[in-house]
Amino acid sequence: MASPAERLAEALGGDILSGVLREDERLPAHRPLAWQLGIGVGSVTRAYAILERRGLVRSVHGRGTFVAVRHDAARPMLDLATNMPPPMFSDRALARTLNRLAKHVDPGLFNIYPPVAGHLEHRRIMAHWLAGMGVAVTPDRLLLTGGAQQALNVAVHVARQHVSYAVAEAQTYPGMLGAMRQAGLAIRPAAMDGHGMRPAALEAILAGRRGERAIVYLTPEMHNPTTATMDLRRRRDIVALCRKFDALIVEDAVYVHRDDPARPALMTLAPERTFHVSSLSKILSPGLRIGALIPPDRYAEACLPALLASSLMIAPLSYAMMAQWMQDGTAESVRAALHAEAVRRQDLVLSVLGTWVVKPASHAFHAWLPLPAGQAARVVAQAQALGVALPPSDAFLGGEGVKGTGVRLAFGNVTFRALPEALARVRQACADKVGKVSRDTMAIS
Repeated sequence: MASPAERLAEALGGDILSGVLREDERLPAHRPLAWQLGIGVGSVTRAYAILERRGLVRSVHGRGTFVAVRHDAARPMLDLATNMPPPMFSDRALARTLNRLAKHVDPGLFNIYPPVAGHLEHRRIMAHWLAGMGVAVTPDRLLLTGGAQQALNVAVHVARQHVSYAVAEAQTYPGMLGAMRQAGLAIRPAAMDGHGMRPAALEAILAGRRGERAIVYLTPEMHNPTTATMDLRRRRDIVALCRKFDALIVEDAVYVHRDDPARPALMTLAPERTFHVSSLSKILSPGLRIGALIPPDRYAEACLPALLASSLMIAPLSYAMMAQWMQDGTAESVRAALHAEAVRRQDLVLSVLGTWVVKPASHAFHAWLPLPAGQAARVVAQAQALGVALPPSDAFLGGEGVKGTGVRLAFGNVTFRALPEALARVRQACADKVGKVSRDTMAIS
């Protein structure tokens, strides 16, 4: 049970965040408030100290305690909700690319409808790019899509004809949750730890529905939102269970940025049942909405009409820019620069928030702060009042009954100069809310 100081801090904090108490409004003096509430003066003092550590109030010596949170629109809102990498292309670089394309682009790209799966030459270029990330595929097996979301939608649409339900990590990507629900699939959430989906949790779900086939959605690398990354043993264990129960796999690999033999793609381990999804948006440029889908051989033919029916054709200019950047070395240079920037920003996040966030095992532009549901919602609300946008704490819930929640921090969509201020505000929002966590002990069930 919360102490009187904690209950008072919670009540006052709610009034401040909701705007009942306005900026610069003076809080009651300690002794009269203690008498009015029937609690000790020390409890009021501790409550005000809690609020000050959260950044909601400020003490002025000899004058009292005042509300420190502004609710007017003048305070700049810092976006830690949108998960995207920072821009790596300058105006000059984009202009240079467009000038080159103006001289060498094939007019045929703009005068005809492209093949459903993309022009063969562009598929060759993408296949070569994926080979650099440890995914070996022939161009004829590769389908180009309008970003990862379209690839996920196609995979779900095709798999839906062969499965009766879905399994996903307890916390997972909202876009895929929407795709599975739209397809009419019931979703069973599987408990996670610091290495991703727990094999025992997956086995319990699959064994409990023998005779029914499942589609299992996984993000093995820099899981969104928790940053969990599967080691080789975990990948093999998950694949073995999917084979045992004949489950299909959708592998979301949008955060894979390099080849790592110690963490092979699930498609490499189980090509006969894995739909592999990749994209250029997270590792090259958000504006380059080109994704890739590699289906199992026996489902490849069914993917073409599903892709055509989704009616989202990649712009010819995007095709041309992708080809130009990958052939002249720009794409590889940007990928390396983004990796270095992710390392730099992660180091800053860890230096400001320390053990409050889970230390990622890989590199991307998001971090995870595990919290119980009520605390997570309060941190999001407090951050909003402090001028930081965070995603809703329940946005990633993979299904009913999930107990572990948290807050995802996406730190690629603000400038590096603004990031320390954004993280400082998050620190204020979570003060006295978050205990120490570790990747090995983190559990979401």
